[in-house]
Amino acid sequence: MKKTILASAIAAATFSGAALAQESNLPTIYGNIQLAVTHDNVDGGGSEVEHFDNGSTIGVLHDHQIAPGVEGFFKAEFHFNADDNNDAGSGIYEIDEAYVGVRGDNFGQIWVGKDDSTYETAVDEINQFFEVATLSLSPGYQTGESDLIQYRSPSFGGLTLGAAVQFKGDGETSVRQVIDPENDGELMDVKTSGKKAYPWQLSAVYAVDALELAFAVDSNDGAGSSNENTYGLRASYNLDNLRLTGEFHTTKDVQDKFGVMGVYTLGKNQFALAYELVQPDASNSDVDTITLQALHNLSDNMYVYFEGYLGGGDDGVYGVPGKSERSVAAIGATYYF
Repeated sequence: MKKTILASAIAAATFSGAALAQESNLPTIYGNIQLAVTHDNVDGGGSEVEHFDNGSTIGVLHDHQIAPGVEGFFKAEFHFNADDNNDAGSGIYEIDEAYVGVRGDNFGQIWVGKDDSTYETAVDEINQFFEVATLSLSPGYQTGESDLIQYRSPSFGGLTLGAAVQFKGDGETSVRQVIDPENDGELMDVKTSGKKAYPWQLSAVYAVDALELAFAVDSNDGAGSSNENTYGLRASYNLDNLRLTGEFHTTKDVQDKFGVMGVYTLGKNQFALAYELVQPDASNSDVDTITLQALHNLSDNMYVYFEGYLGGGDDGVYGVPGKSERSVAAIGATYYF
């Protein structure tokens, strides 16, 4: 379900198709099916096996020249359930990404809609990397991916700046389903009026040779019980086929997160190992996760993988008194075009 590998793969696979489509001004259609099986076990608690859709999508994208050096572009990507058509989420059930924008060689790009946020793309690499990511630990930023107005600058000698604001007006309403007690437990839609909120994010990414340094901040305004800013730092280094990444995220009076990851590529194979630690400020219930991935590219359009997760921390963090261990094994396959 995570996008790091898949996004790069889709970009490579659709490049030639996009070039052909541009010649006739037709949009590019792309998609993927992601299926996985997991075995989830909590020490002293229960265990379960699940076969599920891991984030299958279908999308369309297009760009065109507005003026020399200036392009307009759009993207619309939708989730669908490739596993079970009897699920409530069967069919195309959710917009994953949908935005429109303008980009140019001299001013960068500005786009509006639903997309990965500025904070996420700048400093949240480890949490977004793994495919199943059942036990990956959240860095704590709260601003979502919808209603975003985002800007990314051109590179100034390796320095790229980013900014985003989430525009939420009080005229917007959200719809959620609840059980109707007067109608035999049937679900009914309830509309909730929104509140004005304009959370923002800023980022700076500096890349020189094999080194990347990144900083980002999320204001978290109106997103939860705490409006304290979340600050994130990331350092990554590419050494031939090995990429090393370290991260730190902090939200005052909420939590600190530390993470390190190494990714090694060998031909058609990819191996990754990560360690994440979250320390909540309101309790002594620290949580950590070790994640291992082995991925093999069967072709230019298909890969398979194994991921193993070992979660630990203070007693009771997984709901069992006196215990503190959870393990997950996952296997999966992704086909994309």
